Amino acid sequence: MVKVLNGELSAHATAITSPAGRQIHPAGVGVTVCIPARNEEQNIAAIIEGAQSFCEEVLVVDGHSSDRTVEIAARCGARVVKDNKKGKGDAIRVGAAAAKYPIVVFMDADGSHDPADIPALVKDIQDGKADLTIGSRGKGGSDELHGDVLKLIRMIGSDIILIGINLRWKQSLTDCQNGFRAIRRDVILSLGLKENISTIEQEITMKCLKMGHVVTEVPSHEYARKYGVSTIILRRVWFRFVYSFLKHLI
Repeated sequence: MVKVLNGELSAHATAITSPAGRQIHPAGVGVTVCIPARNEEQNIAAIIEGAQSFCEEVLVVDGHSSDRTVEIAARCGARVVKDNKKGKGDAIRVGAAAAKYPIVVFMDADGSHDPADIPALVKDIQDGKADLTIGSRGKGGSDELHGDVLKLIRMIGSDIILIGINLRWKQSLTDCQNGFRAIRRDVILSLGLKENISTIEQEITMKCLKMGHVVTEVPSHEYARKYGVSTIILRRVWFRFVYSFLKHLI
């Protein structure tokens, strides 16, 4: 039997070898759920409480909130760390470095992800079949990609980038940008991530594929934000998605 001490493999544990020949932690190791959040006092409690049943640690990476996000997160039992005020990409890097356990699940703080999907997200990694698993809106549907012109443009742009990634690395992924994903902590720390905004997700996907890591996906529905408004303004960031895609394609 594999023994796990403080979320890490014991000296007598035997690691699983991935299809690409790398070692992957066996089933039973701990999971950190990492939630980047800024001014999400209305959403954060339900997300933390929903995630706690499926992990050993909930880590909230606070973007220097001016509301009660930090207070509520701490009261709900989450560990809270601060990011460097650079955006979501920075928060993900900070969260990966601060996580205590070998598998890290990232989920958004707006209530768009269902914590009940966490076991499916981590299963391939625990079973030694993947290094990164993405919650696919292509398979599970989305309330955020349909209904008006801007959402249509966003969906078309995402699909063009996705097709380029699939052609470049001979994949058949149906989502490369969803923030709801699980990854081996040692893998994400090895990627040398640079993006500071929500382009971080496609950077993670592309760098994993470029380095030969195994990427899988499971269906996951994206729900509409429960409270508040989205901080993503498409006209301000679309060029960054294109630039990031082209930069990491080679």
